[in-house]
Amino acid sequence: MLKKYPFFSKWEISLSGFWFNILIPILAVITALFISSIAILLSGGNPILAYTALASGSFGSMTSIVETIIKATPLMISGLGVAIAFRGGLFNIGVEGQMFVGSIAAVIIGTKFHLPTIYHIPLSLVAGAAAGGAWAAIPGYLKSKTGASEVITTIMTNYIALRIITWSIGATGPLRKVTSVVPETDSLFITARLPSLIANTRLHVGFLIALILAVLVYLFLFYSPLGIEIRTVGSNSWAANYVGIHVNRIIVITMSISGAFAGIAGAIQVMGLPPYNFTTGFNVGYGFDSLAVAVLGNIHPVGVVFASLLFGAMNAGARLMQLRAKVSSDMISIIQSLILLFVAANQIVKRLYHIQTKQKDFQITQEQLEEGK
Repeated sequence: MLKKYPFFSKWEISLSGFWFNILIPILAVITALFISSIAILLSGGNPILAYTALASGSFGSMTSIVETIIKATPLMISGLGVAIAFRGGLFNIGVEGQMFVGSIAAVIIGTKFHLPTIYHIPLSLVAGAAAGGAWAAIPGYLKSKTGASEVITTIMTNYIALRIITWSIGATGPLRKVTSVVPETDSLFITARLPSLIANTRLHVGFLIALILAVLVYLFLFYSPLGIEIRTVGSNSWAANYVGIHVNRIIVITMSISGAFAGIAGAIQVMGLPPYNFTTGFNVGYGFDSLAVAVLGNIHPVGVVFASLLFGAMNAGARLMQLRAKVSSDMISIIQSLILLFVAANQIVKRLYHIQTKQKDFQITQEQLEEGK
């Protein structure tokens, strides 16, 4: 509904909570693109040419679309994990490390065991989920037992995971590929690799797994008893404890589930993409981008799916934008940062576009008051 101010001649958009949650991310993207256009102009570039090249590199051909989906897949799965943690009132900043250990677990199963494909692929995925979940359970346990901030402990576990894995694939590490001159593991056996979705492309069934997980997370969070308990603890831990929910147990479970999704994302990366191994620099950045994806998606599974596709598209099109428009690919990081800024600080967007949310009247009648007594 539009309302005109008689004195200031401004329009105000009044939205319900549902439409507000949809419109704010869209306006955040538009605003970020506009401000980035100014930065491109100041650097001597052409914003129209840059964004045209970005769109072409993201969706201009089948190859571009495949690359967009490939880059969106790990963001989608790890973003779902971050969303679960957020719903439980927790900040899982350790997704990067959880993806690392999930990748390594999948590598161990995929290179040390000879199994039929029907068992090898599921076992590798389960190993990735178990490793990521166990790694995330450490800060969850510290949070529940000592009150230690999960923000600090998950950041520290990132560094610990990185150092351990760097050693394991180093010159004398147990997982180092013997014949390689660079730090990397052996490639997974064919039986542990994810099959392609489209022949002669890099698109693998990991994307289908990601979509299935998004549906499962939605059903889990909003229709399962455990999911409701997680959301209750995230909304008000004191009230949750009052109604009999074991808050400390839910904290550990929530962090473990969140880490398991990150571990699956890491496992899918090594199982789905050539050369099917883990090497230095692998998966770097995906863990932190997943935080932005979860925030942009309003920590809702459906929103995470679209947000991950948006970030995947920008990452896939960055190279072509740099080649055609002579605009640094770092501009993508600026755009993503601005989007995150405007979504997190949505008051900026609300003021820019004169948006307000509708408030429902909440009245208690005398009869309801008597019933409450």
